[in-house]
Amino acid sequence: MTKALPDDSELVARLLKKDSAAFNDVVTAWYSPMYYVASSIAGDAIADEVVQEAWFSVLRALPKFEGRSSLKSWVMRIVTNEAKTRRRKESRSTSLEQIEDGWATDPRFTANEHWNTPTGYWSGDSPDALMQAEELQNCIEKNIQKLPDNQRSVLMMRESGAYSLDDICNILNVTSSNVRVLLHRARDKVLQVIDRFEREGTC
Repeated sequence: MTKALPDDSELVARLLKKDSAAFNDVVTAWYSPMYYVASSIAGDAIADEVVQEAWFSVLRALPKFEGRSSLKSWVMRIVTNEAKTRRRKESRSTSLEQIEDGWATDPRFTANEHWNTPTGYWSGDSPDALMQAEELQNCIEKNIQKLPDNQRSVLMMRESGAYSLDDICNILNVTSSNVRVLLHRARDKVLQVIDRFEREGTC
């Protein structure tokens, strides 16, 4: 069972004093969410390295922590920045998507960003049967990896059920409008992949 952490002010004070027990506790408590964020942006292959580098950055920047957000959100933002930097280095052509600060509603989605009504062949038990097909799952996963960084990150964090929209805003340092735009675009692209697979049987 993960040990309960002290409040942010005490935790920061202990970390600044190089309290190894406090550092071990916070690393243990936050490793999984840090790894998930790193993986969603930079991929599984280098996620662990990203987390390690992020901790070096956290410890270097900790004296400048101002408490404008929770310490965990601040740490997650550093993980996000480290992951983006590593992804740019690892990729031949990576450019973070520039998105408009706006939200064009789409009748396919509810206000909570869920599917409004099934489209086309999505009726009865066909979605479940379709989603269980190994070929389709592999196709979806492959195309998710091709999404722009922020789209993929928002989609993976949101669909995991572990992060609220507010959490994602804090971690990625974007507005709620931008999160909704990114989520909409990512889901729209996934839907296009599923539609094509259903029509043509190709990925």
